[in-house]
Amino acid sequence: MENTIHVTVIDREGEKHSLEAPTDMALNLMEVMKMYELPVEGTCGGMAMCASCQVYVHSTEQELPEMSDDEDNMLEDTFVRKDNSRLGCQLHIHKELDGLVVELAPYDA
Repeated sequence: MENTIHVTVIDREGEKHSLEAPTDMALNLMEVMKMYELPVEGTCGGMAMCASCQVYVHSTEQELPEMSDDEDNMLEDTFVRKDNSRLGCQLHIHKELDGLVVELAPYDA
């Protein structure tokens, strides 16, 4: 479909999930993962205030939006941050993200 992209999400057990995400509904990756009932909490509702939707970005073909100071600060407080960490709520679905591959970060201890 013209207004749909494909995203691959690797869950915490290593299983790959192929998701279709609409580009015309102003959704973010966290919301799409929740639509597919993947184990993402998103307790702050997408405000970059909890890091419970943290993912590791595995693909490099897509140009991701610049990380905001709020997102960077929130990730700074997690014990499971990596160089490729992003908050799913801050990755808004648009056609340039087609083919994105992410992995759910482990629950922060």
